[in-house]
Amino acid sequence: MAGLGWGHWDGMSVDRQKRRLALTALMMSALALSGCSSSIADLPLVGTPSDAPERPKEQGAYLPVNDLPPNRDEQVLDPKERAKIQADLIAARDRQAIATPPQNGKASPTQGQGQGTK
Repeated sequence: MAGLGWGHWDGMSVDRQKRRLALTALMMSALALSGCSSSIADLPLVGTPSDAPERPKEQGAYLPVNDLPPNRDEQVLDPKERAKIQADLIAARDRQAIATPPQNGKASPTQGQGQGTK
């Protein structure tokens, strides 16, 4: 195996090790500094522009995830009211389609949709 030039590869191995060590040190310092980014942002000279609004003294509270909203006092629409509102909306859509002609001679996307589609 002496003919393979292991001496040459040993020299490159040292260069690669140095390069790998430098890259590792760079990555570790970047990770260490990224943990300080929130405290660096609070510094008056570095973090915020001069025209930025002032930060609140206290951080906002967490949203109440487990609290449910109160029950509604209103009743659900009965099917007749729902059908009437749906018909009104369809009629308004059709009037709008007639008022604005399709561009480039293409059919409007609402054509071919019948009532009852959701």
